[in-house]
Amino acid sequence: MKHNPLPPLLLAVLLLTTVGCSTDKQSVNGGTGTSGSIEVGKNENKRDVKLRIAWWGGQARHDYTLKLIELYEQKNPGVKIDAEYAGFDDYWKKLAPQAAANQLPDIIQMDISYIAQYGTKEQLEDLTELANNGVLDVSSAAPETVRTGQVGNKLYGIPLGINAMGATFDAQMLKEAGIASIPDNWTWTDLEQISKRMKSHGKVLDHMRFDQFFPYYLRTQGQHYFSLDGTSLGYTDSHYFVDYFTMYKKWYDAGYMHGWDKQALSKLTPEENPVAVGDGFMTMAWSNQFITLEQAANKSLEIVGLPGPHAQKGLYLKPTMLFSIPKSSKMKVEAAKFISWFVNDLDANKLIKGDRGIPISAKIKQGLKPTLTVEDQKVYDYVEWAERNSSMMEPPDPPGAVEVSKMLRDMQEQILFRKLSVEAAADKFMNEANTILAKNKK
Repeated sequence: MKHNPLPPLLLAVLLLTTVGCSTDKQSVNGGTGTSGSIEVGKNENKRDVKLRIAWWGGQARHDYTLKLIELYEQKNPGVKIDAEYAGFDDYWKKLAPQAAANQLPDIIQMDISYIAQYGTKEQLEDLTELANNGVLDVSSAAPETVRTGQVGNKLYGIPLGINAMGATFDAQMLKEAGIASIPDNWTWTDLEQISKRMKSHGKVLDHMRFDQFFPYYLRTQGQHYFSLDGTSLGYTDSHYFVDYFTMYKKWYDAGYMHGWDKQALSKLTPEENPVAVGDGFMTMAWSNQFITLEQAANKSLEIVGLPGPHAQKGLYLKPTMLFSIPKSSKMKVEAAKFISWFVNDLDANKLIKGDRGIPISAKIKQGLKPTLTVEDQKVYDYVEWAERNSSMMEPPDPPGAVEVSKMLRDMQEQILFRKLSVEAAADKFMNEANTILAKNKK
């Protein structure tokens, strides 16, 4: 595919470096008028550049990312990187006060559901210039992939990989219960029957995350979670909410899933997943989570598309996660260099092993082919299948989306604990969500 460059440079990014024993300053300017500087010390053993990086994930991701940081520091003796990491929910709880205090790490692992919220609050740097001048090298990535990091015409994040949702399951466990296979065109009814059979063998279905699978269900019905302009929900008939959560509550009441009180305490790491623990037969997860889940479970797993009908309308490819640079960083150029290395270095990606998605660089994908394990190949094959059996991703979630999804979680919890009827929760969610999103109207 021919690469079309991002919009032309409006300003040049100047990187003034010093060598030897000079006491000059290094200007670090991301192109927005904000700048910072560091003294290049006379002592050759002194670290010249200090960066902070933050990410979420399970223990396996923490371990290899720390190895990556060590590798980068070895290749760049003047750089020292401090790491901050947590599980998904705790990560955002920690990031919010840092943002409020204007003390965000120099490199932030960003999710597509948060990028508009942080970007439109002027907390993220527009990376367009750094990408155009090659400091952030995205020349080997498809332009449409790079554009998934845009909000409006500003590039707030560099995708680290692409992935798709899928059903990861223990095939051996299913076979022992008399279920030989799961077809590509399976349905919610099939999943219900499988769950019923597996319950009789003492195995559960992992809870489906509220802010991922209700939107997926809406897409299969030709509806959307948010309107295109982000000023309201994307559906107007509450029966979609009622249909989905009535189905969910039926399965929950039948004992196909763990009690919600147990789920609410989970940090959502691979090590805590029911499939990894051994009492779960299936989890609905992103494809990039497959390897770490398999490692946590210490057994072979399989992955298949999501249940339908109309699964092709519901399924989509998305950036697994992105790297962003905050406006408050005084080391934007150095942060951009690390991101560029992360995306384009073959040795680095041999350590990542697809955990952050199928690499966006065509050169890296080609270079990794000889190193792929059987498990790696399963993920590559699944994403290739998903590319042929999915629909276009919607724009990044609008400002207010996080608040809306937190409310959706609360509605699900109240439904499962029988504090609200599904119908009452549907009306409450629609009214309050639309009120939150209406603030986006210009």
